[in-house]
Amino acid sequence: MSEKEYSERVDVTEAAAKVIDQLREKHGELMFHQSGGCCDGSAPMCFAVGDFMVGSRDVKLGQVHGCDFYMAADQFEFWQNTHLTIDVAEGRGAGFSLEIPLGLRFMTVSRLYTDEELENLRPVEQG
Repeated sequence: MSEKEYSERVDVTEAAAKVIDQLREKHGELMFHQSGGCCDGSAPMCFAVGDFMVGSRDVKLGQVHGCDFYMAADQFEFWQNTHLTIDVAEGRGAGFSLEIPLGLRFMTVSRLYTDEELENLRPVEQG
């Protein structure tokens, strides 16, 4: 019996993957968290593993380019039917995300899942 093939909840662009590689080289292992706060709180934030404490109500959506990706549970309620792609753009965001000193900011691009993807979604894990 073969293992079920799941639809991924989060992905990353090639440009964002290159920035992740650059940050990993400098800071070591990385993780992402997207909260539902004001300002840039709804943007994905990149941290060195251990520099951000994941809450018990946060959910792990999967991995992007080898980095665990978490989201606040209340925000996940709004995003649960969308596929997320992490991209990068020029311009300084707010917050403590590691890409900010590079003059870049990560951002989330979303689209609705197809019917097939919805049927095969990977379950989320509690933080």
